Parts: sequence; structure tokens; C-alpha cells
Amino acid sequence: MQLPYLYFTFILCTISFKAPVMRCQNVTCNSTDLRALINFSSCIESGIDGWDISSSDCCSWNGVTCDNSTTSSKRVVKLELARKGLRGSICKSFEGLDELRILNLSANILTGYLNRYHFSLQKLEVIDMSNNDFYGQLLHGDGLPSLWYVDLSMNRFSGSIDATFCSMSPLIEVLNLANNYLISEVSESFVKCSSLQHLFLNGNQISGSFPKSLLQLRDLRTLKLQENLFTGSLNDGIGNLSKLVKLDLSFNSFNGFLPDVFDQLETLEHFSARSNQFSGQMPKSLVNSQSLLTLDLENNSFTGLIDLNCSAMIQLTTLNLASNNFHDLVANSFSSCHGLNSLNLSHNHLRGGLQFAFKNLQSMRYLSLSNTGLVNLTSALATLQYCENLTMLDLSLNFQNEELPTDMSLQFRNLKELFVSNCQLRGSIPSWLSSCSNLQVLDLSQNHLGGSIPYWIGTFKYLLYLNLSSNSLTGEIPEGLTELPSLIDMNISLERFATKIWSSIPSLDLSYNMLTGHIPPSTGNLRKLHILNLKYNSLSGPIPGSLSRMTSIETLDLSHNKLSGEIPDTLEELSFLSNFNVSYNQLHGEVPEKGQFLTFPFSSFIGNPGLTCRLGACIPPEQTPPPPPPSDKMTIMGWPFVFGVPTGFVITVGFCFVTGWIFPNPEKRKVRVTRIGR
Repeated sequence: MQLPYLYFTFILCTISFKAPVMRCQNVTCNSTDLRALINFSSCIESGIDGWDISSSDCCSWNGVTCDNSTTSSKRVVKLELARKGLRGSICKSFEGLDELRILNLSANILTGYLNRYHFSLQKLEVIDMSNNDFYGQLLHGDGLPSLWYVDLSMNRFSGSIDATFCSMSPLIEVLNLANNYLISEVSESFVKCSSLQHLFLNGNQISGSFPKSLLQLRDLRTLKLQENLFTGSLNDGIGNLSKLVKLDLSFNSFNGFLPDVFDQLETLEHFSARSNQFSGQMPKSLVNSQSLLTLDLENNSFTGLIDLNCSAMIQLTTLNLASNNFHDLVANSFSSCHGLNSLNLSHNHLRGGLQFAFKNLQSMRYLSLSNTGLVNLTSALATLQYCENLTMLDLSLNFQNEELPTDMSLQFRNLKELFVSNCQLRGSIPSWLSSCSNLQVLDLSQNHLGGSIPYWIGTFKYLLYLNLSSNSLTGEIPEGLTELPSLIDMNISLERFATKIWSSIPSLDLSYNMLTGHIPPSTGNLRKLHILNLKYNSLSGPIPGSLSRMTSIETLDLSHNKLSGEIPDTLEELSFLSNFNVSYNQLHGEVPEKGQFLTFPFSSFIGNPGLTCRLGACIPPEQTPPPPPPSDKMTIMGWPFVFGVPTGFVITVGFCFVTGWIFPNPEKRKVRVTRIGR
């Protein structure tokens, strides 16, 4: 992660200049500064709000700050135009602004090549050109002796990475080159950057082994190398960086053992090495670190026992050891981890029952133990209920073929997200869940649960995601399910939603069960629902026209049921509907021909003998009879619709693949995938 914008703002707010600074409507700026600013604005196609270039009073222009050290004319010392929507390029030099100390043009739509003529300012201390569209080689200059802060992140700079900045500006403390297209290895010339405290090279295509030149930077506090192409093992010399606070090596191809030097990193608070190829056991100095707040080793090949000395790791709040080859926990190793609030041990080989010592994790809020081979669900829940602050619990892919406990004494009053899917659990939906009044996400899918859907599910005030698919549930859809407040008016609970919730999609998935009866007309009340999946049940009766009131619906799958009647024309009003399927029912009449219905393929309607599409019967493409003689209607609407069938199929399959992963891990995403949104 790059140096945050707020951190930059804080730094700038703490800068004090010897000369007092003023912004006054009656102050006239220096004529040289005025000319330089007018030159700069000449290539800003969007214009600059608050700039009146016909006026000589540039000290009053938006984003311009002048000093008050002289009585004749005032010199520009700050040019701060971040997040102003500026579009264009920097075609003129800033040369005339020889008193400029802060230049901040971040988060605009500026583009073009930056050359050394743009920046030859002896007093410039801060350059922030981040989050634009500049390209070419890294910025070079004739010497910027006062420069200490450089942020060129989130642009399109390319070429090799060297220490040019440190040659021309030996005082640089912060260098942020994250999220560009830099390649090759880190130059040995980085040893010149002896003043560096914060270095961000993440999100590039830098290769080679861990840069030895960086091991000489004894003042480094932050080192971000994640999301590159680094390989090889870590050098023991990393212990020389004794002032490190944050070290992120994630999403590379580092391998081998972690060096046992963490006792030398006495100020290290955040260490991430996720998604590499590290192996072996966790070093003893690491699991005894007294300074670590967060430790993330997810998606490597670590082995052995998980043996944390929580008596020493008193600062630890977040631990992620998911997707490794750990084979067990040392007995009671977590019993003294009182400050731990986030623990992810999923996708390991722990086996056996959950240790009773987990009840001591009183600060725990996020706990994922999915796919760890756990047994005895009754005992696990009885233990975890003592974690009174628990808000997210994932026990999926464990407890195979056990019974879902019905003990009414179980209490999880603060729980917001519960995942117990793909466990092949027997029994029914237990009544103790009704006391989890803060639930926002409930996933009990892919089990063998029977019985009916209890009426009290509709009493969950904040529930926005319910997945009961692939069970053996019977009976009718309860009316209460159509009265979920969060799916009727999400504004009532925005402030209560956990951070992770926003990666989900408001959904009701009751597919692959044995439900009967009608679709309640009151389902149309769910205006905030995005996905409704009722396929593969035995629902009968008509499709309620009131479903047209679900104005946010994107996916509506009613296929493989026993629905009858016509498809309501009112569904044409659903402007966000992108995936619609009523195939294999008993529908008749004509398919609506307006709105989103113009985009749905044949596969959405087949298996309904009485249903007619625009070309006649809605039958599979391979059974389509020879085309009739040409007509205006066929020419305009027929053949494009036929040729759209395979395309529609691909889109449908793709959509189902995407929406199958309702809770993606955002941290797993590469920067390149989310570059626009970064």
C-alpha cells in the first residue's frame, strides 16, 4: 500500500517555513511567478477553477500560497491543486517559481512526459504528482538539494529503477514509486539514499533477488516491495534494518526459509510475506516478536506446528496463516493472545477438535477456520461463544456429516457474519440462530439440512445476504423472508455494516432445495435485493407481477420449477436486470419484448412448451427449424437474436462464475486488475 494521502496531508500541515505565509486578496505576487503560473495553466485543457489569469493578484488564486517576507512583491511558495479534475499536460517549465517549496498536482487527469526542464527548483521540498497518467522514464533533474518528499505513484512511468533522485537530492526521506511499470532489478546506486525512511516500490514489475543495496539504508521505517517479480531467498542482512516499522514482501516469488533475525527488528510492527513460496517453520524470533501488531504469511508453504508465544507477542492484533501446510496447533498456544482480534488459520491441516483455549480470545472479532479438518461442531460452538466480541466466524468445509447443534443456550449476540457451508451437516436450521440479532450475512449452503425455513429469519433487521442453497429444505417460502428491513431500505443499517460486507452483493439464494408453494407477491418489496435465486425447487403458481418493484435486481433465476401462467410484462421495467432465467417451467404466452428482455438468450426460456418467443416456440437452438422466408421482422430481429444465443450462453456462464465468489478477498487482487480503481 502506498503512502496514504492523509499521511501526506499531515506531513505538509506540520511544515513550517521561516517566512510567514499569507493568502490575502490584496497581495500582489511576483511578476516572474505570475508568468510561470500563466504558462502552466496554458496547457491545462480543463482550466483551473479560481484562476483569473487577467489578474496580477495570483496570490489569491485557488491552490496558490505566497509568503509575506518582502514588501514589494510576494513569492509563490506552494502550488497545491490536488483532486481538482485537472486535464491536460505540463508543457511549460516551472523554472520561474524559484521560491516554490511544495508542488502537489496529485489525483488529477494530467498526462504526458516529464523531463528535467520541468523541475529545476533549488528550494523545492515536496513533489506529489501521484494518481495521474504521466509516462516515460522516471523524473530527472539538475539538482534539487532541498527535496525530501517525492510521490510519483499510480502513473505509467516505465524503465529501470535507480537512485537518480538520491543523486540529485541527497536529503530524500520519502520516495513513492508504487503502481507504475518499472522493470529490471533495483540498482546498487540506492546505497546513496542514506536519508530514506519510507520507500514504496510496490505494484511494479521489478525483478531479481532482494536488493542488497536496500540493506544499507539503516534509517528505513517503511519498505513496500509487494506485487512485483522478486525471486530468491531473503538475506540475513535484513536484520540490519533495525528501524523498520512496516515491511511488505507479499505477492512475489520469494522462496526458502525466513531468516531468524526478527529479534533484531525491534520496532517492526507490520510484516507481510503472503503469496510467496516461503517454506519451513516460522522462525523462533518471529513467533516471539514483542513489537509485531500484524503478521500475514498467507498462501505460502510453511510447515510444522503453529507455536506462538503470545506471552511475548503482547502487541499482536492480527494473524493470518491461511493456506499453508501447518499440521497442528501447540496445545494452548493461543490461550494468552488476549489482544488478538483477527485470526485466519483457514486451509491448513489442523485436524481434531477446536482447543478450549480459544475461549480466552476475548478481543477476537474476525475468525476464519474454514477447511482445517476440524471435528465436533457442538464443542467448537460451545467454546467460541465465549468470544463475546466475535463478529465474523467462518467454519466452512469442516465437521463433515455431523449434526448442526440445536442447543438453545448458544449465544453469539454480536455476530454479523456466519459461514458454515459445505459441511454436509444434517439436522435443521437451529433456533439458537434467532438470538443472533445482528446478523448481516448467513451462509449455510451445501449441507443436508431439512425441515422448513423458520419464520424468524424474517426478523433479522440487518440481514442482507442469505444463502441456504443446496440443502433439503421443504415447505413454502415464509412471508417473513420478504420483510427483511435491510433489503427493503438499506439506509436503515448502513452505519452498522461491517467493512467486509461491502464486498458482498445483497442476495437471497434458496436454490437446489425442495421448496413448494407460490412465490410470495410481497417479494417485490425487496427493493434493495440484487440477486434472487430460486432455481431447482418445486415452486408453483404464477410469477408475481409485483417483482417489478425490485428495482435493484440484477439476477433473477426461477428456472427448473413448476411455475405456470405468463411472464408479467411489468418485468420489462427492471432496468438493471442482466441475468434472467425461467427455463424448464410450465409457462405459456409470449415473452416480453421490451427493456432488458431484448438481451436474454433462448436458454433463458427453453423447457416451457407453451411459451412463444419472437421467432415462435422457445426451443433450443439445435432444434430450431429451417428459417422461414425472409421478412422485415426476421431481417430486423430474427437472425441477430439467433446468433446471440452462443454469446448469451458465454455471458451467462461467466456471470455465474463471478457471482459464485460472493466474498472475494480484496487483498488477493493484483494491482493490475484494479488499476483504474486504485
